[in-house]
Amino acid sequence: MTIDAIKNGIVIDHIKAGRAMEIYEALGLADLDCSVAIIKNVVSKKSARKDIIKIDADIPVNLAVLGYIDPDITINIIKDGRVAEKKHIELPKKIYGILRCKNPRCITTVEQELPQIFKLTDPEKRTYRCIYCESKVK
Repeated sequence: MTIDAIKNGIVIDHIKAGRAMEIYEALGLADLDCSVAIIKNVVSKKSARKDIIKIDADIPVNLAVLGYIDPDITINIIKDGRVAEKKHIELPKKIYGILRCKNPRCITTVEQELPQIFKLTDPEKRTYRCIYCESKVK
């Protein structure tokens, strides 16, 4: 299989195998007017298998979404066919507008204009809690 190199764009690398479609949907990549390649189950030296997403455009990427889905992801910014910048993602300390609180008594259920904000409470278990009601999301 041949997937051409991109001249200017973004490569999301080291995605846990099978999670590329989740990232594709979370970032809204279907709405882009450029080529997007999803490569699944690639052999990796770091882990047994990985997924890769190549975006043939320089677009803003929500790092909090990527960090929440898979904190081991690497972002490569490609300029003129070369890696111009490499970013390593971490678990975000706070998440805005990605998750929804499932607690029916949370104020965000009544006051729907309030932003959904979750804070990282246990990095080892990747546990987040709603800042309003302290409900746990994993």
